[in-house]
Amino acid sequence: MSVIAYLNFDGNTEQVIAFYSEALNSSKVKQVKFKDFPQDPNYPLPENELNMIMESSLEFAGGKIMMSDILPSMKKVTGELVQGNNMLISIVIEDKQTMENYFSNLSVGGYVIMPLSEMPWSSCFGMLVDKLGVGWKFNRDADKFLDSVISNKQ
Repeated sequence: MSVIAYLNFDGNTEQVIAFYSEALNSSKVKQVKFKDFPQDPNYPLPENELNMIMESSLEFAGGKIMMSDILPSMKKVTGELVQGNNMLISIVIEDKQTMENYFSNLSVGGYVIMPLSEMPWSSCFGMLVDKLGVGWKFNRDADKFLDSVISNKQ
């Protein structure tokens, strides 16, 4: 089973993919635009929506995030996009250098909530919001912390 963070954007997912792909040194990027599928002649998409991203995935460090654009014509159903505080992407990685690189890359143009540092629950923990308004949490040894707390409760 996988749990994957899924992000929606307001027509700029192609630029988001380019930024995250470089910042996270992605090993595999997949993207499909709405124009890549046959259109229903009874409900054709407006021309400006055909080049938007219908579905995409970006793999890095053994993980994956998925993204798409919310079509303006669908906002009556989906509602307006609210950017930022509705989710965090959590990166749990043992390799401290890789974590520091990701943190540094993603902080460009954004802001750091909590710099990478040692905490009671982690040997390296930090939080930031990237230039796209997405929150990121970094935790070097979250699994060890969780296992430790769970085993102490038993």
